[in-house]
Amino acid sequence: MNASFDMLGPVIALVAWSMVMWVWMYATRLPAMFAAGMKPDPEAPRGEQMALLPARVRWKADNYNHLMEQPTVFYAIAISLAVLSVDSTISLGLAWTYVMLRVAHSLVQALANRIEIRFLLFVLSNIPLFALTCITASAYLTRLAGA
Repeated sequence: MNASFDMLGPVIALVAWSMVMWVWMYATRLPAMFAAGMKPDPEAPRGEQMALLPARVRWKADNYNHLMEQPTVFYAIAISLAVLSVDSTISLGLAWTYVMLRVAHSLVQALANRIEIRFLLFVLSNIPLFALTCITASAYLTRLAGA
């Protein structure tokens, strides 16, 4: 195997982690809704009913939503690297670093929600994402110039 094919590993891992968070979200949300006697109200403004649930329950949903936001940039960049056949162990290491930092961010948010730690992990995760973006742009422009 080569690093460009291996780049799909971090993509698959982060998608799998997102599914873990989805299961965790509903495994905590549904029992909390039943315990509160909550019935979904389609007329309630977005988020109003969920705001009635305990914070520890909402943290999982908040994190799941976060995994649907910035990581979409990671998916695009990592898949672009694979399509461009960039065979770089540095890129692969950066991708796995990004995934590990996002998993750590999820665990902090879902278990304790220490905002200062979450913010640090978010900032740190942007470093490999920025580097991957630069590597991808460079590879694309190099290919474009050689075409």
